[in-house]
Amino acid sequence: MIHPVEPKKVLCIHDLSGMGRCSLAVILPVLSVMGVQPVALPTVVLSTHTGGLGTPARLDGCAYGEQALEHYHALGVEFDCIYTGYLGGEDQVALAEKAFTLWPAAKKIVDPVMGDNGKAYSTVTPALIDRIRALCGAADLILPNYTEAQILLQRQPQTELLTDEAAQALADELTALAPGAVVTGLPLGKYIGCAGSGKDRFLIKKLHISRSFPGTGDLYGAVLIGSLLQGNALSAAADNAAEFVALSIQSTPAAQDTRYGVWFEPLLPRLCPASSAE
Repeated sequence: MIHPVEPKKVLCIHDLSGMGRCSLAVILPVLSVMGVQPVALPTVVLSTHTGGLGTPARLDGCAYGEQALEHYHALGVEFDCIYTGYLGGEDQVALAEKAFTLWPAAKKIVDPVMGDNGKAYSTVTPALIDRIRALCGAADLILPNYTEAQILLQRQPQTELLTDEAAQALADELTALAPGAVVTGLPLGKYIGCAGSGKDRFLIKKLHISRSFPGTGDLYGAVLIGSLLQGNALSAAADNAAEFVALSIQSTPAAQDTRYGVWFEPLLPRLCPASSAE
């Protein structure tokens, strides 16, 4: 007989892009099929992501977010994890800070979305970087990409290839900010890698696929968090996430317009936890 167990709850503080397979549109289905209850807190609602689909319609979510956090707290909702992503301004960082304060026992995971491919995003200011760096200091785990890791370490972002040792060293340096870090998108020759630091140090390498899609970082983060909440070690969760992203890219037809993201939907059943029966 199957005994249902209440799903763990994750407060997801991210943007919501209606089209483009990124942010909450990716995170919600992934966590749901992994047996986790995601609670969405949109920092901003966009008609599409900002990666080449024109100027999206935009609705700021700060006022809503403040009220939503107070409502959840008044209801006595407890979150097992708080997962933050794109924060488009200091007011949106304040939402994450408030959530961290209201639920101090939750595991806090920050994806410090600030740039990619060696460049900070055009909307990222020095003041916003400082606020996000401070938010990382309050987190249990941070998930920067190669560019963001360098920004957090107050370096000019570079895109040069890394040795395995340099990739691990970069991740290790981030423990000065947060107890644990996983750095993604590390260029390792014919491989793309992710390196973990903290209690669980590791370097995971997958063959580099010469196609780039928006939203793969969100896909990676969601699978990693779902795997962690299923009880996996960080290294195993990171490997699960890297494998799922690689399969999603490989499963997307070569002729697909990359601006619309990877076709991850047919692969979702792979993430479902095995049922336990007695």
